[in-house]
Amino acid sequence: MATRIERDCLGEMEIPDDLYYGIQTTRVMGVSGVLGEKVIKYPYLHRALTQMKKAAALANAEIGALSPEIAQAIAWACDQVLTGKYDDQFPLDMFQGGGYTCVNMNINEVVGNLANEHLTGHKGQDKVHPNTHVNMGQSTNDVVTSAEHLCIYPALDLLAPELDKLADAFQGKADEFADVVKVGRTCLQDAVPLTLGQEFGGYAEFCRRQAANIRGLRDECFELIVGATAVGTGMGAAPGYQEAFYKHLSAQLGENVRSTKNLFDGMQNDDFCVKVSAAVKQAACGISKIAKDLRIMSSGPRAGFGEITLPSLSPGSSIMPGKINPILPELVSQVAQQTCGNDVVISMAFEQGELEISVWAPTLYKNLFESFDLLTKVIPLFIEKCINGIEANRERCRKEARETIALSTVVAATLGYPEGVKVSHYAQEHNLAVADAVLEMGIMTKEEADLLLDPALLVDPARMSEAIAKWKKQKGKL
Repeated sequence: MATRIERDCLGEMEIPDDLYYGIQTTRVMGVSGVLGEKVIKYPYLHRALTQMKKAAALANAEIGALSPEIAQAIAWACDQVLTGKYDDQFPLDMFQGGGYTCVNMNINEVVGNLANEHLTGHKGQDKVHPNTHVNMGQSTNDVVTSAEHLCIYPALDLLAPELDKLADAFQGKADEFADVVKVGRTCLQDAVPLTLGQEFGGYAEFCRRQAANIRGLRDECFELIVGATAVGTGMGAAPGYQEAFYKHLSAQLGENVRSTKNLFDGMQNDDFCVKVSAAVKQAACGISKIAKDLRIMSSGPRAGFGEITLPSLSPGSSIMPGKINPILPELVSQVAQQTCGNDVVISMAFEQGELEISVWAPTLYKNLFESFDLLTKVIPLFIEKCINGIEANRERCRKEARETIALSTVVAATLGYPEGVKVSHYAQEHNLAVADAVLEMGIMTKEEADLLLDPALLVDPARMSEAIAKWKKQKGKL
């Protein structure tokens, strides 16, 4: 096997010549691998770093710090990496010490060897050096943190449309179930009626708000700390580098990429990742709450709520024939549980930064993008295999809405709370619907009970208020 000799500050090493990564990547591979997941599993970070390396090379050439020949070779190499063709040259494990210095150097080595090969016909460090040229004007401390911010917007761009689709799916069911009156429940006890459509409409609006919240984070992704180098002072970057870098990266991405207001703050605090994680967690938790509602409403089929029926996807028991479990809502809740755990870890990683930098980029990246990945993947499955197939058990909803003791609230609203209590107790003791109880107690006529205690009236606030006010006026109760 052909090899080449590469050197770093610890010495030299023989590297197989078919590899584009080099000595520093190889060293780290020997002291890592505990998680068993590669950083490239979520390719956003590598893409962002590569885009930044291209912008840095062009910027350094513009200000006269790097020869145009080498800058163009680096830019060419970055374009090759961005195709995904060389993803197998990024072998590093997700968990690493050193704040992802190894990931930065892995990019530098692959880009450097590609550029060197492009100019000389062979890999190596003789024409293009990974530190001297590819990493010019940079430190891991500023480029990795910046890349973490920059790589978030593609994940936001994937998640937000899925939330839109989820909102549309719930709205579709809200329209379908607009006429299905059911018992409302608070603290899992009977409450006044609403429609199943109103309930699903609330779910739709929640998802719309989450999509807007996710989109609202996008602009902040383009506030970077490139030019801060190791601690925020800009040591190692040539005059004019920072301005030229942002110009070239903005042109490359078609976005307004700019420096954060205070580089020292940006170096010390990676709270943007906490902010993003909180938004993803918020969406996941709310969707999980909805999933739990669906589990409750579909419970039974005979001894539970039984208001809706979910699609049957798999037998739910190894011993009880006919039992069907709500596996998709439960899957959604598992995603939320993992997302909450990831959010705690991300918060800890931010809190454990010290002095000028945080070295916990691996923790931030792994957990944040796991949350993005899980939620973005589970939503379309939830829509297709669960929500689209939900059916309303209309007769059961109608029967329970008519029979709920909570209709005594109408009596309280018309005749006063004490009278409502009497009706409630009477209906309970005699196992009657409230409409039947007020007839036996002589409180209302049948026509009045049919009007005021019709669950369909009570889900329409305007009609209900008008009807109650009219009745009270007729009875001289106003």
